Amino acid sequence: MLKEIKEFIKNRFFNRTKQLREQAFEIHDHVIRIEDDTYFIAKAMIPDIPDILNVERSVYEGQTPWERAAFANELRRKFDRLYLVIRYHDRMLGFIGASFDDRTATAHITNVAVVEDKQNRGIGSYLLKVMIDKAEYIGYKKITLEVRKSNISAQALYLKLGFEKTGIKAHYYFGDHEDAIDMTLNLTQKD
Repeated sequence: MLKEIKEFIKNRFFNRTKQLREQAFEIHDHVIRIEDDTYFIAKAMIPDIPDILNVERSVYEGQTPWERAAFANELRRKFDRLYLVIRYHDRMLGFIGASFDDRTATAHITNVAVVEDKQNRGIGSYLLKVMIDKAEYIGYKKITLEVRKSNISAQALYLKLGFEKTGIKAHYYFGDHEDAIDMTLNLTQKD
């Protein structure tokens, strides 16, 4: 009997979280305003990968930290991954990706990038707030991410949004082996 009650509770909670996640992953307003400009936001799809790689190249000095196959694998995982792209007319300006783990009630920002000539215009902040809102809607406890130790402007943005520095991963990044700073946004203590 106790086993059946535990199974009932587990299934009910899991199904509720699954329903909330499915609802959270929907995009209702594709046309958005940030500051004085109008943009188009959508879920990333496989045909978006070349544009995503171009955004990476513009941000990472011609490099693509994630290859096409890595993005394709992420985009196929519709149950626990959400990737969004933002465009101005037909030009992709940025993207964000996150994984969602029901077991730990944690979302993890896997990628966020905005083309260099459109940075500091609220686009990255907007994308992060969308993911924060979605994690809160599902009832998650926290959001985590890593950021390069040298990326002071991104760290400032994350701190402004309420993230805290929680650790360092030594030699984390492939290629140059730069350290990463772990950052966490605790959603249970958020105002």
